[in-house]
Amino acid sequence: MKVAIVGYGKMGRMIESLAPHYGVAVSHRLDIGWTEAELAPRPDAAIEFSTPEAAVENLERLAALQIPVVCGTTGWFARLDHVRAAFEKHQTALVYSANYSIGVNVFQRLAAEAAALLKDETMYEAWAWEIHHSAKKDAPSGTLLQLTAAMRAAGYARHIDGSSSRAGAHPGTHEIGFDSAADTITLRHTARSREGFARGALKAATWIKGKQGVHAFADVLFGNAK
Repeated sequence: MKVAIVGYGKMGRMIESLAPHYGVAVSHRLDIGWTEAELAPRPDAAIEFSTPEAAVENLERLAALQIPVVCGTTGWFARLDHVRAAFEKHQTALVYSANYSIGVNVFQRLAAEAAALLKDETMYEAWAWEIHHSAKKDAPSGTLLQLTAAMRAAGYARHIDGSSSRAGAHPGTHEIGFDSAADTITLRHTARSREGFARGALKAATWIKGKQGVHAFADVLFGNAK
């Protein structure tokens, strides 16, 4: 399977180093300002890790070329409906996620389950916190927003106090907590490196071939399981 990497930074290089383990060959390495000619011959899919400012245009252009895309950029999800329309128009596929770590996606399900169990226990108040390296541009992280959205979807309607930290080279920690006068429940996921994100993106790339429509990474991992 031939894959183009759009946004050849640290994540792009990590993806390329792991690609052979997934039966994937990196055929194109593109940065800002790439041209259609640079994508000849067409790859089977593209993995997009760029910036919030560049992502939407990259996705629209790849959709118009009918190249399936795995997008790991965050900070653009307010325009998801616009991007969805482009992929539906050109009958190709997109997988998007705030976080391609398999562990984080399992963590999100645990946070949602805890929120559902505590939604009627008014003595418990909730918080959500994350820390990333100082170069990360969006705060709060897309993952933290995704976690709190999952908690609300599970029925937790009370306030969730959110906060973010940016320092050093930290690859990412997310924490969900519930506190009462009696006790505290803390759920935490800590990434050791970017490797988990790269492996998840490659897993999604091998899944997307031959698909159509817009999918969350949870669809790749869990299908229709609830």
